[in-house]
Amino acid sequence: MAEKTVKTDSIEQTAMLFGGLDCNAKRIEESFGVRLTTRDSEIAGGSVIAVTGSDEVSVYSAAEALKYLQKIASLNNNITSQNVDYVISMVRDGKNEELAGFDGDCICITTRGKPIKAKTVGQSRYVDLIKKNTVVMGIGPAGTGKTFLAVAMAVKALRAKQVSRIILTRPAVEAGEKLGYLPGDLQNKIDPYLRPLYDALFEMLGAENYQRNVEKGVIEIAPLAYMRGRTLDDSFIILDEAQNTTPEQMKMFLTRLGSNSKAIVTGDITQTDLPRGMKSGLVEAIHVLDGIDDIAIHHFTERDVVRHRLVQQIILAYEKYDKERQEKMNERQSGRFYKK
Repeated sequence: MAEKTVKTDSIEQTAMLFGGLDCNAKRIEESFGVRLTTRDSEIAGGSVIAVTGSDEVSVYSAAEALKYLQKIASLNNNITSQNVDYVISMVRDGKNEELAGFDGDCICITTRGKPIKAKTVGQSRYVDLIKKNTVVMGIGPAGTGKTFLAVAMAVKALRAKQVSRIILTRPAVEAGEKLGYLPGDLQNKIDPYLRPLYDALFEMLGAENYQRNVEKGVIEIAPLAYMRGRTLDDSFIILDEAQNTTPEQMKMFLTRLGSNSKAIVTGDITQTDLPRGMKSGLVEAIHVLDGIDDIAIHHFTERDVVRHRLVQQIILAYEKYDKERQEKMNERQSGRFYKK
């Protein structure tokens, strides 16, 4: 019988690692085929978690998962079921080194005093790329924090006076609905398209502070069409929902970049709302710009989803469905060619 031990700093931390009704411990036990028990520690107030099992590799992996969860607990003072599933999947896939380098540094503080941090290794890499590059493309499924983290980095740069304004834009393309007949002036009509950007800024700046910055021209949110003909100097620019741009729009946006500016492009190439047959500017840009210095392309995965745990399963289910459908289409096409 193999055994590894993990020392905790306090009884509260041990309870956090085990979770309510030992739900976290049970998840680890089931995933690695081990047994978790606690015993008193020589460290005042702490305890020892013993990991035992018949397979030495599984015992080691479970102990490593506990250590990474302990690190998350010290950073966030909380462990969610999502954290547990994420760490288990990373350890089982042999990505221990990536977890070891994850620090969860605070990006900025919201008006309610809540720290905004990268919650996964993928998110942490994305934040690092934004720090180091002038143009960054964040590609991935819904719920991975692409836009939210980009806005957080923009607010951080503005507060540090690294830029003088934030510009957020997105193409006004309906996601299956027709919004053109909404009542009101132009601003009222485009607000539904830009609501996710408002929400992110309200979270970090507060409604009053946001409105004050808009009136002073420090923050600008506008449809992508309004970017044509402009040169954007000393700005932090974010293009959201970029999968809905045409190649011409994407080129137009990227060539707006001025001196001392940074551009972040976010999108999900699996959720394009362009008319059938029209090529996405984001898909083209990924291929055209790959390998250019000071331009980084980051791909998120379902592991980086930080919304409800079901979102990960939904994404995986759709990926499986799309893959099977594509395979069937290829088989039918191969059959037609064979008959000829």
